[in-house]
Amino acid sequence: MLKYELFTDGACSGNPGPGGWGFILRGGDLPHEQFESGGELGTTNNRMELTAIIRGLDGLPDGAQVIVTTDSDYCVKGLNEWIEGWKKRGWRKADKSPVLNRDLWELLDAHRTRLRVRATWIRGHNQHPENERCDQLAVAAIDEVRRSRQSVHNRGA
Repeated sequence: MLKYELFTDGACSGNPGPGGWGFILRGGDLPHEQFESGGELGTTNNRMELTAIIRGLDGLPDGAQVIVTTDSDYCVKGLNEWIEGWKKRGWRKADKSPVLNRDLWELLDAHRTRLRVRATWIRGHNQHPENERCDQLAVAAIDEVRRSRQSVHNRGA
């Protein structure tokens, strides 16, 4: 079984406002570390956090084990604790209100059906090297979105 490490971060300037996401992916059958980033004009921090994870999982082979490391408590609790209950209740929270960002949670859930995903939380802006790099990618994407006034997507290797 292939094992990967996925480090992610999302950022938003204003909430909502222009936002950016970034990820670093290692392991498995990759010859070297990969990274990507992107951004959107009108979004929220939580959407960018989720997008970073989804984009990092895109293209991984079925059955792979992935440890997602993020500073988003929302994403960690959503993946590890809340998502099954949301699905059972028709994508509603315990208080019966609709789950926010359902479109992204459904994409993430589709990845969960084909991958073994476990999310772990780290404190953001606490000198965690990969988290700091992901934050830099996300903030740079925000700057690019502001300059271009349109969504962006950048690939690195």
